Amino acid sequence: MYQNRMKTEFSAISQNEALARMIAAAFAAQLNPTIEELTDIKTAVSEAVTNAIVHGYEGRGGTIEMMCGMDETGELTIVISDDGRGIENVELARQPFYTTSSDGERSGMGFSVMEAFMDSVEVESKPDEGTVVTMKKRIADASERSNG
Repeated sequence: MYQNRMKTEFSAISQNEALARMIAAAFAAQLNPTIEELTDIKTAVSEAVTNAIVHGYEGRGGTIEMMCGMDETGELTIVISDDGRGIENVELARQPFYTTSSDGERSGMGFSVMEAFMDSVEVESKPDEGTVVTMKKRIADASERSNG
């Protein structure tokens, strides 16, 4: 159960990737994260939103929804969803360096980056129905940092 949550949606265009980063960071700020934790969150959100824009919609437009929630333990949950083309093989797509991009501009590291910066990343997807990426990160509060 979330102690607090918010939901927003925006057009699947590259200009809104920065907007998503800032919204997630502003929401997470309530948990008093370190600068490093905020950077981790913004980086993971950036990757998830970019994946939706580039791979989910392939530049043909659409809508991305972002939900952020926090519980009383300090766990932040961020859900990025699209109703784009979906992922045929999620396990394959999660492999480092795997990409469906043929232009050579994509490294295939999106999911690996999300996993490196968040405590957990779950991906649900169905071809022609879209993708939901759920990321979680526990934010240690100031009292835990001073004792640890």
